[in-house]
This record gives sequence, C-alpha cells and structure tokens, in this order.
Amino acid sequence: MAQISTDWQAAKEFLEAGNVVGIPTETVYGLAGNALNPDAVLTIFRVKNRPSFDPLIVHTDSLEKLDQFVTSVPESARKLADMFWPGPLTLLLPKRDLISDLVTSGLSRVAVRIPNHTLTLTLLRSLDFPLAAPSANPFGYISPTTAQHVADQLGDQVPYILDGGSAGIGLESTIVGFEANQAIIYRLGGMALEQIEQVIGPVSVRTHSTSNPKAPGMLSSHYAPRKPLLLLAPGESPEPNARAGALVFRQPFGGINADYQRTLSPTGDLNEAAKNLFAHLRTLDSLPIDIIYAEPLPNQGLGWAINDRLRRASAQE
Repeated sequence: MAQISTDWQAAKEFLEAGNVVGIPTETVYGLAGNALNPDAVLTIFRVKNRPSFDPLIVHTDSLEKLDQFVTSVPESARKLADMFWPGPLTLLLPKRDLISDLVTSGLSRVAVRIPNHTLTLTLLRSLDFPLAAPSANPFGYISPTTAQHVADQLGDQVPYILDGGSAGIGLESTIVGFEANQAIIYRLGGMALEQIEQVIGPVSVRTHSTSNPKAPGMLSSHYAPRKPLLLLAPGESPEPNARAGALVFRQPFGGINADYQRTLSPTGDLNEAAKNLFAHLRTLDSLPIDIIYAEPLPNQGLGWAINDRLRRASAQE
C-alpha cells in the first residue's frame, strides 16, 4: 500500500525519481507526475486506466512560469488568471513544444492551472518541472476528496500520497478555453459560471463529448459509482424501494431506508453540497443496495457543476 504522509519533501523525491504520487488540491486529489517526463505521463495513464485521447491538466505555481508552457494568453484569460489563481480554474491555452502531445492527447492546446492548496503549492515551488495531475481515481469512477480515498483505489500502484486533509471544494476545476475570442466553458466545476461572467462577460458552455474531447473531463459518462445511478427529474420522488439508496439535496425521501440516504446540505448551501458530493456517492456505492436515486440541485452557482456530475454519473457507457 501507498505511504500516506504530510511530508512534501518526500513527495518531491518520488516525483524527481520519475514516480507518480497522490497530491491534494482544493478541488479533488490528483495523481501527479512530471509533466515533462514521458515515462511519468505514461504511468499516469496506465495507473488510472485512462484512454490516451483524454488529455491531462498541467499544474504550476505562478503566472511567471506559465510562459514556459504556452505561446500566448488571451486578454480574457489573463483577467481570469489574475482574479482566480490560485483557484479551481483551468485555462486551455496554445502550448509550446516543451509540453508533449502525450499530455495534450495530440491537441494544440494545454490545460493549465495553479491549485489553491498550501502544501501542493509548496511542492510545486520546489520542483523544476510542472505536474500533470488528473484526479487520482480509476478512470470513470468517483473522484477522491481525501488521501484515504486515493489509497483505497490506487494504493498498490502509487508509492506515496501527500495528505493535505479533505478537499475544500470537492469538485474538479472549471475549464475555460477561447475560440475566435469567445470564452467557452468545456467543463463546469468548482468555479461558478456566474463568477466567470462577472469578470469577462457572457461565456458559452460546451461540456460533453463521446470521444476525442477537446479538454480534460468532457466524456459523457464519468464520475460514476459502480451501482447504477438514476437521476430524477426536478420535483420527482422515487417509488418506495427497500433495496435503493438516495442522494438528496436537503431532505431525505420517504419510502427509502434512512440509513441508505445521504443529504448534501440540510441548509441548502451549494458549496457544502459540492464538498460532500463525491464522498456521499462513495459511501452509497458501498452500501447493500441495488440502485442509487439522485435528486437534481438548483441550476445556480455550483449547482450547475453538481448536476453536470450527476448527469454523467447516470450515463450508460
């Protein structure tokens, strides 16, 4: 099993030796490797069983370093970076040759971000290379929000997990790219749509792809538990079922065993709901039930991203 510790210097040694490690961020835990080392990048794909056509996100610690990896930064992208980095925002920008086609799945743009986690920022500042780091889970499964989640899923394949506590946001970063000067959201996430539009004006949303995605995290079926998940319509309640579980926003359903239900936020706090989403799905997946019913959330703030994850978790391959 992987060693779990708060020692970032140990993580640095593993990474410099070409290994992959689990790292904390404010969004979810990542499976990190040297983004400039093809063998390390290939190990990320192998450990996750991730298809090679699904690109990775590159993590760094400063805007100054960004120029090493990208050829240009549109004005709108610079405004977003100035406002929200470090934070749960990923920018899709034209890459330099230093970033291999393996990282970007052959695409001409690279996804980059600065994570808002003290321990991981300290680690990134100590390294001479950026880190490629998708979520630290088997491909398509629920994303991890604690070090133990990583160990439970990948522990025999990852030598070291840097323990930074529970993820503060609990949803992956929002991915924004630019086409013909138009900002496009490719993945809804921990940075709310409304926050982005307050800085750069209206944006388009283009979040799903069945194959050959233009950005990480766009596949239609993703973030899924092993148990079937059925996403209900707004206001819909499930039929009574002794073998069902439920993921609800504020109040449990009638007709479903209370022990088999998890509430995202009794007070209706969308930020709390986002933080609890993956952990509650993981718990429901471990219960002796045959199906998970999920209640949609209001389409506002982080509710957009939570509903996006629930739709994809309910999609059939």
